[in-house]
Amino acid sequence: MASAFTDSFSDYTRQLAATATRANRLALENAESMFGVQLKTLEKSITATSGFFGEIAQSQEPGTLLPKGAQLARDNLARWTRAHQDVVDLGLKASEAFSELVRGPSADAPAKAGAAKR
Repeated sequence: MASAFTDSFSDYTRQLAATATRANRLALENAESMFGVQLKTLEKSITATSGFFGEIAQSQEPGTLLPKGAQLARDNLARWTRAHQDVVDLGLKASEAFSELVRGPSADAPAKAGAAKR
């Protein structure tokens, strides 16, 4: 009887360790994806802003800079809004994957433990 309990406990512990490993891998991949989205957005915004600064340095007519600057600000805000929405979507997908991961092995464990006691 002790052997059956030890075997079922060992199996459950092995499942738990495998699930924890998958959860860690999923969290790392999700963080990497989120960071990638934000880094690409930052790169695009910096490129656009530095181009605008180049225009400021070479501008002959200062009156045209204000509308271009306002458009740049709108474009940068739109980029960051899209990036934020992408990050939220990635977070939702990751939370769904975590919930599936949690539901998987833990749903079978009590049934297996009950069968091992009999």
